[in-house]
Amino acid sequence: MKTKVKSSQKSSQKSSQKIIDLIKNDKFVTTEDMANSISISRRAIAKQIAKLKKEGIIERIGPDKGGYWKLLK
Repeated sequence: MKTKVKSSQKSSQKSSQKIIDLIKNDKFVTTEDMANSISISRRAIAKQIAKLKKEGIIERIGPDKGGYWKLLK
């Protein structure tokens, strides 16, 4: 059971890093585009984004449509 927990943490970290990389490349990237690029669900993207916001790594500037992502760290 421990291996599954470790591997899910690793894939979570990889997904977070991929999201950060996508934002670095295009600050206007949508969650749908992120999900398609990383091949995970929009719900999984939303969870990762919430985690990254809570950790103070990213923030959303402006509305969902027309806004952009800002990297803080």
